[in-house]
Amino acid sequence: MDFNMKKLASDAGIFFTRAVQFTEEKFGQAEKTELDAHFENLLTRADSTKNWTEKILRQTEVLLQPNPSARVEEFLYEKLDRKVPSRVTNGELLAQYMAEAASELGPTTPYGKTLIKVAEAEKRLGAAERDFIHTASINFLTPLRNFLEGDWKTISKERRLLQNRRLDLDACKARLKKAKAAEAKATCEGDTVPDFQETRPRNYILSASASATLDDTSCPPSWAEWKEEYPGGWRPPCFFLLPLNPSVTRARGCLSLPKDRKLWNDEVDKAEQELRVAQTEFDRQAEVTRLLLEGISSTHVNHLRCLHEFVESQTTYYAQCYRHMLDLQKQLGRFPGTFVGTTEPASPPLSSTSPTTAAATMPVGPSAAGLAPPGEAALRLEEVTPPASGTRKARVLYDYEAADSSELALLADELITVYSLPGMDPDWLIGERGNKKGKVPVTYLELLS
Repeated sequence: MDFNMKKLASDAGIFFTRAVQFTEEKFGQAEKTELDAHFENLLTRADSTKNWTEKILRQTEVLLQPNPSARVEEFLYEKLDRKVPSRVTNGELLAQYMAEAASELGPTTPYGKTLIKVAEAEKRLGAAERDFIHTASINFLTPLRNFLEGDWKTISKERRLLQNRRLDLDACKARLKKAKAAEAKATCEGDTVPDFQETRPRNYILSASASATLDDTSCPPSWAEWKEEYPGGWRPPCFFLLPLNPSVTRARGCLSLPKDRKLWNDEVDKAEQELRVAQTEFDRQAEVTRLLLEGISSTHVNHLRCLHEFVESQTTYYAQCYRHMLDLQKQLGRFPGTFVGTTEPASPPLSSTSPTTAAATMPVGPSAAGLAPPGEAALRLEEVTPPASGTRKARVLYDYEAADSSELALLADELITVYSLPGMDPDWLIGERGNKKGKVPVTYLELLS
């Protein structure tokens, strides 16, 4: 491979210089150009948006796919730009097992029939779950992922460039400060020729060796003193260090020239020019970064829209599940002995409110009161008399709030007398408690033998 060693060395030097400068800033040993308060607020909001977006994205992925192995597999397929294979949901797998069990245990038995009905419901629930996962992935996860892998990477790149521009600007400021200090020192010294002993190591001078010998007129007056001290003659122009004769205590002229003030003026002008260029680049990069950071507001608006779509898809999913379970409950109510439970109470409904209240808050699906036939709502309870035989005792499993005057409100764990009338919906019974009577849902009762 063809390496550009000069560029590599230059980049390494720049990196090392910036690392040293950054470390000095952290320890307060170097000046740092501070950003304005509004810019700092934009940076803080951008970092918060990135961090919370990552957390929401990861937890939503866990919600949609609890299996970590499956999530890793989907991630690999995505990175390899390959289509993720279709995966059976847990509900569909449960439906498959129930159908196979019913086929083996006997599809004509009450247990087999019930397994088949529940399997069909679980299959519909699995299909609804699949649709929900697909919709949520497209409408919610994909926009969050695009922000982290697209917009945020661009923002991070521009922020790194801005950091480098700031370090360059601070370095130019320090260089200009040193040049001005040196210029001021040179101005204070004036045209005075510095003593040789101040510019060279003690007991050393610059002497010369060459093949030619110069006249006294070709040298400053001080060279005559040197020629008297060294009778062999003075031989320029190649200078090197030799021990100084202790008798020679002063050296002037060509041997130690002061730094010209014009040279320092040129150095200051060069440093000021570099500072202007660095300031221009810093301002330009700061403006680019500012525009990207202000775009976080548009990102929030986009994520808000995606969040609404996620809630709508989740509402639709749970509404479908509720409707499927109501249908299953209604079908199982027609099977004899299906709802005769054990002495242990079943789990209560999902919410602390009654199922009637919960059904009223759902966007779709029939309410519990709507399950009764239309003519049954106008049932005259005072004309209802219990049959001579067929009454049973039942224990109430959950609290139930009557939807109208034809229904009987129930409290958990109380005992009531129930019986059925000809033509009644099989999901409902007539319940009596003391001198009160009314329709009660079968699913809230444990029929006692």
